[in-house]
Amino acid sequence: MGLTMVEKILARATGQKKVTAGQVVEPRVSLAMSHENAALVINQFLEVYKDTGLKPRVWDPDKIAIILDHRVPAESSKTATNQKKIREFVAAQKIKKFHDIRGDQGGICHQILPESGYVLPGTVVVGTDSHTTSHGALGAFSFGIGATEMASVWALGRVLNVEVPKTIKVVASGKFPRYVLPKDFILYLIGRITAEGANFKVLEYHGPAIEHMPTSGRLTICNMSVEAGATSGIVPPDRETLRYLREEAKVKGKIEMFQPEADAEYDQVIEIDVSELEPMIACPHTVDNVKPVSQVHQVKVDQIVIGSCTNGRLDDLAVAAKILKGKKLARGVRMLVFPASFRIYQQALQLGYLADLVKAGAVIMNPGCGCCLGVHQGALGDGEVALSTTNRNFKGRMGNPKAEVYLCSPAVAAASALTGYITDPRKGGK
Repeated sequence: MGLTMVEKILARATGQKKVTAGQVVEPRVSLAMSHENAALVINQFLEVYKDTGLKPRVWDPDKIAIILDHRVPAESSKTATNQKKIREFVAAQKIKKFHDIRGDQGGICHQILPESGYVLPGTVVVGTDSHTTSHGALGAFSFGIGATEMASVWALGRVLNVEVPKTIKVVASGKFPRYVLPKDFILYLIGRITAEGANFKVLEYHGPAIEHMPTSGRLTICNMSVEAGATSGIVPPDRETLRYLREEAKVKGKIEMFQPEADAEYDQVIEIDVSELEPMIACPHTVDNVKPVSQVHQVKVDQIVIGSCTNGRLDDLAVAAKILKGKKLARGVRMLVFPASFRIYQQALQLGYLADLVKAGAVIMNPGCGCCLGVHQGALGDGEVALSTTNRNFKGRMGNPKAEVYLCSPAVAAASALTGYITDPRKGGK
């Protein structure tokens, strides 16, 4: 049998002609990413060298990326001290792929990596964040690991004891209807196979609907693949991948294009006709509690969030601005907008999207993750309801276990902001 995308990548990363599902390998790493939890990785890394008499040195400073994004600007002296520790380590180790809290280079790690050209097809990318699955959108095998594992990667340049995962092939046909977006597609898939439906497997995306999907949408579906339990999500590189890397990420070097083999063996094949989808809602308190928006009736919303590593890209802000332009948020509704990076922030500013959102009543925040996981900015009050374009809605996820979080696309979020309750953008959005 032939090789899937991930089997091909792991074979190359281990110097073998072929690997098979279930085999344990130790692949070389092309990029290792951390955010503020790099402070914990640093502690573990220094422990490796304790009592050895050797000077701590990372295996390759050019292959390590650290982005401050979860608690920015620092919300406490503890966070500020950890960020200071990271800055000192980065300087000592001569790590160049460091994105501090700056308006000219900052942002959320899962946006910074692709837009900076750090991720290429065929590579192995690891990160101390579960949504590292995002970068499969560019044809990489990208997955999350723990701080101790990352410390060993920093020291050795490879991941120890990786079991080659089985792969589920997802074939998306048809054309997305108006105001049905990639977020609706991935929510539908998670609802269909459940939060454990892809445990320890890879979701490999194919079909005309994927081929015509921009990289921003591919990042969304790969980002949330982990919510179905997947180790990673991946899209075979194609013309859109090449366009994004050359035109937007400004990659000038060699880009390797490849596909899974025609006779690759898949654990299962899932077919979805996106033309039959409608906007989807993940209801509290699990991401797989998914319903079509038409089945979610009269849910009053207190806070709406548009942004994050899932849906804070330029086209996400564009669709929200289009719906809200010239209108006002419903009384009693507050809206927070978190662009995924300052590059996107600046583009949205120049195109007038942010002005349209502010005039409607939205508050524009700096790029960051704090609101999504409930540690910084945008916490909810007891009994409040949030409608968010983020990726998780577990109890307490946005800072308060006595609140409820619904997940949706930017189109649903914007349309709902005008009415004050969860609204179908095909009816409420113009």
